[in-house]
Amino acid sequence: MKHKKKQEVITFKVEAELGKAMEGIPNRSEFIRTAILAALRNTCPLCRGTGILTPEQQKHWKEFAENHRVKKCDDCQSFHLVCEVETE
Repeated sequence: MKHKKKQEVITFKVEAELGKAMEGIPNRSEFIRTAILAALRNTCPLCRGTGILTPEQQKHWKEFAENHRVKKCDDCQSFHLVCEVETE
């Protein structure tokens, strides 16, 4: 017998404009789940999507930044971290 994962129901309100924009989507629940999972996969691992580091996180970041820097890729123009510690 196949075991079903326990599900939790979460509801939320949306503005009329968003509700109207979602009309015609065949499975809005699946669409919303997919969108939320995609957003969570692309969330900053430090600030967790808030855009702000706590004082404790700032302390860790300052220590990390002593040997790392943020660099812009010449090819794709994306910013990424570069380790500046020399390897032997």
